[in-house]
Amino acid sequence: MTVLLLLPLLVPFAVPALAKRAEGRLAPAAALWVLTLTALTLAGGSLTALGALVLTGLLKLPVLAAFGELVHPLRTPWDAVAVPAAAASVGLLAVGAWTLTRSALRQARALRTAHAEAGRRPAAGDLCVVDSPYPDAYALPGRPARVVVTTAMIRSLGPAEREVLLAHERAHNAGHHHCFLAMAELAAHCHPALRTVRASIRFAAERAADEAAAAAVGDRRLAARAIARAALAADAHRPERPVLAPAATSGPVPRRVAALLAGPAPRAQRAAPWISILLAVCAATAAGAAATSLVAFHHDVEVAQGEAAH
Repeated sequence: MTVLLLLPLLVPFAVPALAKRAEGRLAPAAALWVLTLTALTLAGGSLTALGALVLTGLLKLPVLAAFGELVHPLRTPWDAVAVPAAAASVGLLAVGAWTLTRSALRQARALRTAHAEAGRRPAAGDLCVVDSPYPDAYALPGRPARVVVTTAMIRSLGPAEREVLLAHERAHNAGHHHCFLAMAELAAHCHPALRTVRASIRFAAERAADEAAAAAVGDRRLAARAIARAALAADAHRPERPVLAPAATSGPVPRRVAALLAGPAPRAQRAAPWISILLAVCAATAAGAAATSLVAFHHDVEVAQGEAAH
């Protein structure tokens, strides 16, 4: 049981390197799905392992053992460290819960503020133009989903480049990319190694929108130029926007521009299936170990309650 509980906590440390390779080897939309599902599975396995460690340590205490109707002491292969491991797990869970709650509240306030500002402006369909001296544009999720762009950003781009920018932000809303970003944010607070994966998921979301915008205008060089000019215009003033409101000017723009200029997104590169398989193996290993450890823990409790034999 010791090894099974450690696996969901150790496996995530092997994933960031694979996530980096997936950024360039998988098509952006595929990378977005694969990385997000992997991160969520690993986060769930990590929480399950920490929870099992906490419960094991708690049932070592006489008061809680009596409450759990244990007629025999709960026996585990690692009795000597059960209580300290439980204390450490409680600390990790508390820190994760605190940072996640703080981030969720901050993002909720930012989204409410953005929606309130957009609601005060006249909208043309899904487009909301905000009078501001600072160039900015982003996809604002919600009902209705909107594309928010400032007057300064409109003045910074030519007509064709504005078309690219709007297509990019509309692709974010059409693809519900804010859901992927929310899940990446959740996973990042469950395990420190998943913070790097969160950055890869954000990059994949931007690349997916880049490709959609390039397909919409039919010109990859125009798309690359528009995104580069928009990022340069917004660089002098980096506005604080909700993490769940993706924008064409966010993330590693030079890498995104280079990918657009390099040609169509990869579809079937030789290494791509192996990266997906390795990520799936990592997720399955963590999930399987977590599930097996829960079954083993349940059996140990039944033995301690006198309901099952060793």
